[in-house]
Amino acid sequence: MDYQQYIYVSQVCYHEALPWFSRFFPYVALLQSLVLLASGCFWFHFPLTSSRIEHFLTILGKCCESPWTSRALSHTARLDSGQCRPTEEEKEEERLQVHLPHPVHPASFTRQSSLDSGTDSPLLVRSDSASTAAPPSPCPSMLSRTSSLSSLSFIETVSPQPQLSRVIPDATRPTASLDRSDGEQARALFERVRRFRAHCESSDIIYKVYLAQTIFKVLKVVLIVSYTTPLLGSISFNHICQPLTHALTGYQAFECTHALASVLHKLLVVYLCLVGLFGLLGLYTLSWIWHKSLRKYSFQCLHETGSMLDVPDLCNDLAFLLHMADQYDPLLAHRLSVFLSPVSETRLLEENLERRWGVERLRGMTTFDPQGRTQLQLVALSSLPPALFTLSQLEVLKLELITDAKLSAQISNMTSLRQVDPGTLHLYHCTAAVEPGALLCLQERLEVLHLTFIQATDIPGWVYSLRGLQELHMTGHLGCEGGVGRGWAVGNLRQLRHLRLLSLRDSLQRIPAELGEVAGSLMRLEIHNEGARLLVLTGLRRVVGLTELQLQGCQLERLPSALLALTGLRSLDLQHNCLRTLEELLSLQHLRRLSSLRLAHNRVLALPSSVGVLRRLELLDLAHNELQSLPPALFTLHRLRRLYLAGNLLEVLPAEVGALALLLELDLSGNRLESLPAELCTNCLELRNLNVSYNSLGSLPPDLGSLSQLSLLDLRGNSLEQLPAELGCCTGLRGSGLLVENWLLHSLPRQVRDLLTQPRPSSTSSSEPPSRPESDSFPTFSTSHWSFLLAAESRI
Repeated sequence: MDYQQYIYVSQVCYHEALPWFSRFFPYVALLQSLVLLASGCFWFHFPLTSSRIEHFLTILGKCCESPWTSRALSHTARLDSGQCRPTEEEKEEERLQVHLPHPVHPASFTRQSSLDSGTDSPLLVRSDSASTAAPPSPCPSMLSRTSSLSSLSFIETVSPQPQLSRVIPDATRPTASLDRSDGEQARALFERVRRFRAHCESSDIIYKVYLAQTIFKVLKVVLIVSYTTPLLGSISFNHICQPLTHALTGYQAFECTHALASVLHKLLVVYLCLVGLFGLLGLYTLSWIWHKSLRKYSFQCLHETGSMLDVPDLCNDLAFLLHMADQYDPLLAHRLSVFLSPVSETRLLEENLERRWGVERLRGMTTFDPQGRTQLQLVALSSLPPALFTLSQLEVLKLELITDAKLSAQISNMTSLRQVDPGTLHLYHCTAAVEPGALLCLQERLEVLHLTFIQATDIPGWVYSLRGLQELHMTGHLGCEGGVGRGWAVGNLRQLRHLRLLSLRDSLQRIPAELGEVAGSLMRLEIHNEGARLLVLTGLRRVVGLTELQLQGCQLERLPSALLALTGLRSLDLQHNCLRTLEELLSLQHLRRLSSLRLAHNRVLALPSSVGVLRRLELLDLAHNELQSLPPALFTLHRLRRLYLAGNLLEVLPAEVGALALLLELDLSGNRLESLPAELCTNCLELRNLNVSYNSLGSLPPDLGSLSQLSLLDLRGNSLEQLPAELGCCTGLRGSGLLVENWLLHSLPRQVRDLLTQPRPSSTSSSEPPSRPESDSFPTFSTSHWSFLLAAESRI
């Protein structure tokens, strides 16, 4: 009974006399600890911050593992070591090298001070005394293994004899390049770091969350200490209890004891000390946040040491994360700086470019242009591969959309490109830079330059100093609405004293008056106005030394009066305009040297009789107009050798054509001719090319066999029923000289057909001059020819 009474009184006293804090202290401490723990790790689990932190840690790990990190930092260390005294560690390595049978590059030895950092660079050795006690990097074992592997990849084999003198490394010392997979991974990591930087520097959500949780922890600690400290005295050993059991036990009051009071009292003191220490750490964190700008990160230490001067300063979340990483290991920021440096990325791209674009690949891409010259076209590269300058046989070089093209002094090795006759350089939307040595080489030997640009300001300044340049082709916006823009003037070409040909492809409104400044040497001017109307042509009067003039796509409706000043003009090309009348031909009689006149692709309705005043004319191109008849005066031009009348409305070819005894080429394709005059076959005995395709010819004159010099005869698209057997006398048509439908060949006698279809002897073909010279070809160009001329524009 006494024992039962004691149990009852003990239970009543536990609930009534014992203070609540003594009973629930363990639960309260556990709850408060969980709250503090949750508030301390909140930024690791908040969705907007946790993803960025995980991404940052992943990128940081990749930066430490990448072989390019060790390569770049070792390269920087060699640059710095060449300007300072050797350290004791380097001296030790030198002594080791002397005793080795095969000297090994210092980078092959893994330094003990950088095992945690994942690199063997002496630049990363921490100068403070506390660096030896720094915590390891996120993956010490992996980084150490990567460091060892990367160091082994940088072993360089030199002379087998031991070197007694210390070799100072420099920037020009050749180093082993990364393999293809490592290079591609490093390039992808550069892009990943760039995107992550752009994403993190746009906001500071991590900084705000971290600051908020730190303030919350400090306030929570203050709250815990403020209400827990007064309750410290409530935990005691003795308590007076009145359980109201006098009738049952005979006692009114009891003195109860709390057996765990001493233990709980000590635990509470320890708990308050720990909470107070936690609060002090929170206060220190707040002071660190307020006194240091955590939203800005500067790589000042790298700038002061003279290495990686181009690493930019960071801001917002990325800067805050780097500040946090510095508290763990300051060397981690050095790894990330490698992938923030534009110079490091450029060096990686150069190595990748050099590996991918070797000599063999460049030679495999070399082709031949229509002139038979070796050419190479490089499109959309980051820079020029070094192997390019070893192609000594290259004659034409085309560079298109290359962002960082730089012509080095090694261009002097490209002897064929620098030869006076074939050397040609094309720059399509490529603002190439040149070194002084390369500029001297180009000034003396480069002959032809093609430039394609958007604005005139994109033209490299060194172009105007190419004093040996003879041909300059410029395609782009050269002027503004009022004429030539202020950013560019033809007067800048005054230093090009040997310039013979200037080609401008733009939408000009007037001929630049500044052409007079280069008129002393300019002999040929080509303007392709892209269909825009050329309003003012008075600037031509200042270029009196021109011998060839080409104005295409200018929407000219009459022959310009400014042509009268060009007394030395020999070739005039006004194709692809809007000429309707040629009454001004009479004024061209003052051009006594005019021998070539091209008026194709216009709207000429009639050819005036004044064409007879052009006595020295040797080439006349009236193709693709609207001519219905030809005046007799045309056939008084006895020096005429090439006459192109394709694509007109001619129904009759006058018999007076026989007066053109020197005629070599005659193009009458695409007309309405029903017959050919016999005088053409009896008098024009020098005729070599005759094109009468796509007419309405029903028969051919029997005297066609008199044209013994004929080497090309095109009869396709007519109404012929048979071919004359006299074609067998035209021995020059053997092989592919006769173009006609196959079924018409069967109308010829068998011996004639066999004679015309047999291959042409090689000796004859090699001795004969070309029937269609490049300068005086038919107006109808082949598809392959046009595709070559417009290859760069179609790619862009």
